[in-house]
Amino acid sequence: MVPLNDWLLFAGAALLVAVTPGPNMVYLLSRSVCQGRQAGFVSLLGVITGFLVHMFAAAIGLSALFMAIPLAYELLKWAGAVYLLWLAWQSVRPGARSPFEAQALPADPPHKLFAMGLITNLLNPKIAIFYLSIFPQFVSPAQGSVFAQSVQLGFTQIVVCFCVNLSIVLSAARLAVWFARSPRWLAAQRYVMGSVLAALAVRLAIEPRQAA
Repeated sequence: MVPLNDWLLFAGAALLVAVTPGPNMVYLLSRSVCQGRQAGFVSLLGVITGFLVHMFAAAIGLSALFMAIPLAYELLKWAGAVYLLWLAWQSVRPGARSPFEAQALPADPPHKLFAMGLITNLLNPKIAIFYLSIFPQFVSPAQGSVFAQSVQLGFTQIVVCFCVNLSIVLSAARLAVWFARSPRWLAAQRYVMGSVLAALAVRLAIEPRQAA
């Protein structure tokens, strides 16, 4: 099992990644605004299915990686820190979009909504890099089965993302209208998020790793 402190830190990292701008957030918000909550929820089910694919792929891959190259964690650790810094820059760079800025989308049937949610998540570079770089930092062979730890962390990330995205789906119209009328809050949200992500990147980079 993953130690409680590491699990809480991972949950915090998953939450920050979930609320930063990305294809999933923009698609679900836009779909919910254009076609309603039901369409947003069906799309969310597709997104969650994509998370399951990412999770089991990472769990199987990490199990093999840690058995073959125990020190591979160090490379992934620094890749994770760099990735968080990149997310921080994406939040504050000139011209960056907030995830609360909806885009116009045409109405689609339920099966297409599910498929688009799934494909959007499977092809989402933010999620793929999260599982490749940040995810392994919280898995240690010294704590038992790498696969079991990976599944524990994966379901934690999925629950966090589901809660964040469900709240977006349920309140999409109100959020879009409120933020459209509050451009300063959009800017503030980006800078606060960028600062927190940068701080987390530094924390993960200097965090000592327990020996296997």
